[in-house]
Amino acid sequence: MSDLCNEINKFGKGVGNAARYRIIEALLKGRKTVNELTRIVKLSQPAVSQHLKTLKACDLVIDERSGKEVFYALNTEYTLKLLHSLVNDMNKQKSKSKKPIKNK
Repeated sequence: MSDLCNEINKFGKGVGNAARYRIIEALLKGRKTVNELTRIVKLSQPAVSQHLKTLKACDLVIDERSGKEVFYALNTEYTLKLLHSLVNDMNKQKSKSKKPIKNK
């Protein structure tokens, strides 16, 4: 499997769960603490923490400590780079292919 394929697989794991996607949606509006996310996505604090752990492992979320609080934010730089790589790879494959793929 190519590096890009592995990264897309990791991305899919991150967004492939409704609860994690709701957390991502909440973070689209700006950085949040676990308590803020708990209220927004209506999950328990341990559940939100576990989902954030997965999102961090998938490189979709970063955290930043500010005093006693930890703020979570989307890792937009990584995500945009990954999606840009995917588009470039798809464009390369498209230019190599002379025949369009027919849907059955």
